[in-house]
Amino acid sequence: MEELLMSEPIIFAEVPAAGGSIGRITLSIEATLNSLTLEMVDLLQEKLDAWAGDDGIAAVFIEGAGEKAFCAGGDVQALYRSAIEQPGGPCDYAEAFFAREYRMNFTLHTYAKPIVCWGHGIVMGGGLGVMAGCSHRVVTERTRIAMPEVTIALFPDVGGSWFLNHSPGKTGEFLALTGASINAADAIYIGIADRFISSEHKQAVLDGLLAQNWSVESEKNHARVRHVLRPFAERSLSASPAGQVEPHAATIAQLLDGDDVHDIIDKIIAQETDDPWLSKARDGLAHGSRLAALWIHRQLWETRHSGLAQVFQQEIQLATNIIRHPEFTEGVRALLIDKDRNPAWLYPTSREVPQAVLDGFFEPPWDENPLADLG
Repeated sequence: MEELLMSEPIIFAEVPAAGGSIGRITLSIEATLNSLTLEMVDLLQEKLDAWAGDDGIAAVFIEGAGEKAFCAGGDVQALYRSAIEQPGGPCDYAEAFFAREYRMNFTLHTYAKPIVCWGHGIVMGGGLGVMAGCSHRVVTERTRIAMPEVTIALFPDVGGSWFLNHSPGKTGEFLALTGASINAADAIYIGIADRFISSEHKQAVLDGLLAQNWSVESEKNHARVRHVLRPFAERSLSASPAGQVEPHAATIAQLLDGDDVHDIIDKIIAQETDDPWLSKARDGLAHGSRLAALWIHRQLWETRHSGLAQVFQQEIQLATNIIRHPEFTEGVRALLIDKDRNPAWLYPTSREVPQAVLDGFFEPPWDENPLADLG
């Protein structure tokens, strides 16, 4: 595919293939690790909607500019400013961002045409929401994924309530509570990626997609994508990193086998281990918001049987309530604004959080859910 000038937040191209065309999307703000803004969310939604109805576009390929990141998340500092400017809410920018981002995520999850996501480098927050929603999710030797929202008093959103609940055993909840970092092998194990392909094969993958004589039938085009990706995944097997989640699955199951959420938090934090991955996971929760740990646990429990549309409706309710609460702004201040890494959390322990306070995050903050029309 032709070289693209990275002068816009997102570059869109319709690239002719042997038959039909490929829609190429490049998130292109390298300076912010391709983090999503509201403008970018709206641009993605508009283009996805247009291509969905364009018989000339057979498939979509989405990537991030540069080698560092596919997408490091949403623009959290913009969300922080919105929350600070309108304490207690409504926080107009932040709430619009969440609602439109989740709608775009839902579009990805339900898109009829194949979407190949090249999840190279850092994939976090909003970037993970984009990748997880695509139908053909490729990770590489440099993929680094984390959901560290507990450290800023948020929660793994953008569909996290869906894909973490579909992870093996208790691994999804453990990752949500601790913010533990994972790699390509882990992403495939927990179900948020489909194939490992070495990054050196990217251009060959693109060339293979362009060599296809695409159909107007989406089902046949999904098969063509698999046909292209499969041999590169087979050639890349020896380069795949060793996973962390699967080898620790039994330990995770023991840690999450508590009498209640407070017991689970205590068990994770009380670990005495020399294992570097478990140690970092323990410290992530230990330094995070106890209030956030409670709403993370409850959100996963309340959505465990939810359909996809209901998941996003429940996520926008929780996100809206969180953005209006001071715990979030304090978390972002400490980690990203002042960077003192010393947040003054409202509650030193999870047991000190009043039940009524926690319940309030799960009550509708408006008369009608902004995503009610998803289904």
